[in-house]
Formats: sequence, structure tokens, C-alpha cells
Amino acid sequence: MNLDFNFLKESYIYFLDGAKWTLIISLISVFIGTLFGTLLCFMKRSKFKIFKIISTVYVEIVRGTPLLLQIMIVYIGSSAVFDIDIDVLPAAIIAIALNSGAYVSELIRAGIDAVDKGQLEAARSLGMTEGKAMILIILPQAIRKILPAVGNEFVAVIKESSMASTIGVAELMYGANVVTGVTYKAFEPLIVAAVFYFIMTFSLGRLMSYIERKLSIDDKSTELA
Repeated sequence: MNLDFNFLKESYIYFLDGAKWTLIISLISVFIGTLFGTLLCFMKRSKFKIFKIISTVYVEIVRGTPLLLQIMIVYIGSSAVFDIDIDVLPAAIIAIALNSGAYVSELIRAGIDAVDKGQLEAARSLGMTEGKAMILIILPQAIRKILPAVGNEFVAVIKESSMASTIGVAELMYGANVVTGVTYKAFEPLIVAAVFYFIMTFSLGRLMSYIERKLSIDDKSTELA
């Protein structure tokens, strides 16, 4: 097999732009997904049964259906159900964020549950309300525990964002498909796209590993103090 990558001299811009939009979509989606996931988590921990049911049903449905299907539902359903013509980029971000929120909600719930329950009881004994104790005492510790997991979710979203190309979002896989259409080369553009994905996910993975080690060292220093 003779691989020819000479097309990169003229087509590299498609991959660079695609990688840029992949990162933008992933960053915005994870940010919105984290906020939405936090809301879902507190709904699931709520004393109101209806909130628990809504959160549980939503998480199970999202985790039990493919992201590609969710992207198509948001893009097509916004027009069919709500009579709103939504652009492909916002549709992809909304769908990926809604998907990410379901997973992040479980990460946050696990992080809160990992904090010693005695700390909440101690805060309540000092006169704090449950909400204030949760915000000032429990959540800061939970965030430290779940931050590496949220970083891993970011890595996963970078890869999953490739499905946005199915509705015409100009991310990395879309760029690879454009290059294939221009050069009539099917395999080489996929190799280049794979390299870009690997560079992004590997770099982010190493960054999250560093942050995790840093948090671990800080935790040990706090315990020794």
C-alpha cells in the first residue's frame, strides 16, 4: 500500500479548522453539561419525589440511547415538535451537552456520597442549614474528588463530537470527509484525523493526570497538617 499525504499541503486547513471546532464544541458542551448535571444531581437528591423521578428517568433514557440518535432528535425534533429552525452547530452542542449532563450528574452524586457524612452533621450542629453546609463544606470537597472524572468526560466528548458531522457540523471528521471529497482519497484523511484526535485526547489526558496527582499531593499535605 502506497500512502500519499501530499494533499496536506493544500488541505491541512480543513483539519486545523475541524480540530478547532471540535475543541470548542467539546468545551462548551462539557461546561453546559456540568451545570445541567449538577441540577440533575440535586433533583435526584431532592426530598420531592417528582424531582427524583424526573431526574432518574432522564438519566436512564439518555444513558440508554445512542448519542447519534440524540443529535438527530434535537436537530430534527426542534423543527418538527417546536417549529424552531435550529442551526446545526447549536443543535450539536445542545445534544452533546444534554448527553454529558446525564453522565456528569452521576459523577457529582458519587463525589458527594464520597465525602464523609459526619461533616454534614457537624456543620448542621454548628447551626448551618443543609443547603449552606452543602455549598460551603461538601461541594468543595466533592469537586476535588470528581475533577479528574470530569476531565475524562471531556476526553470522551472530544471523541463523541465526531458524530456531529452527520448533521453537517464542520468539526474534525467533517473536515476529513471534505478532504476525501476533494482529493478522492478515502484512507489517508482518516489517518490524519486520527492523529489530531489522538493529540487532543492524549494531551488532555496527561493534563488531567497531572491535576489528579496535584490534588492527591495536596490532600496528603492537608492530612499531615
